Amino acid sequence: MFKPTVLIVEDEPAIADTIQYALETDGFATVRLASGERVLATLAERNISLVLLDIGLPDVNGFELCKEIRRATQVPVFFLTARSDEVDRVVGLEIGADDYITKPFSPRELTARVKAVLRRSAWSSPGTTDGGAFSLDSSRRRISYFGAVLELSRYEYEILAVFLGRPGQVFSREQLMERVWEEPDASMDRTVDAHIKNIRSKLRAVRDDIDPIITHRGAGYSLKEGL
Repeated sequence: MFKPTVLIVEDEPAIADTIQYALETDGFATVRLASGERVLATLAERNISLVLLDIGLPDVNGFELCKEIRRATQVPVFFLTARSDEVDRVVGLEIGADDYITKPFSPRELTARVKAVLRRSAWSSPGTTDGGAFSLDSSRRRISYFGAVLELSRYEYEILAVFLGRPGQVFSREQLMERVWEEPDASMDRTVDAHIKNIRSKLRAVRDDIDPIITHRGAGYSLKEGL
């Protein structure tokens, strides 16, 4: 059975031990590094599902390392830090982190948030899925349409990945918000509609004779079957 692998980049052994134990108890595989030196190489060599990245590493600033990670891959990144400043949190999220956890933290909460991100982002399923018109490469968070790689935002990618997982199934706006957004209660129905509109525009730019996304008035959206 496939186990999502979490890369723990943390120089404090006691904290790394706690995180590793919590994740492995919950069914994850783990890889540990005590510095940033081997992070990019490890991501290239291993099928990593998520990175837990300490900001205060001994050899590199975690923010700068996150930027390097983002240039190479869209693997989800969680920052671990003892600094709770709002400015730091905003900066961390703006440069591409998916979540931000302040020490000390509950191991149970950490594993729950890791599971939530993997569930939403389709990183828990490795490899490439070729569905005819569409091709989804989950290891690179990349979707192609008739051979053209789509330039998708984070939420556009995740919505389309949900559709590709179940062609023909109708997803309500509430279901899409629950699967894709971190805080679905804080999102609005029109947010989903706006992202669907953007996805359709990008699909039409590749093939303007097909509309793969079907609107079911009063019910939601689905991906056309048989493409």
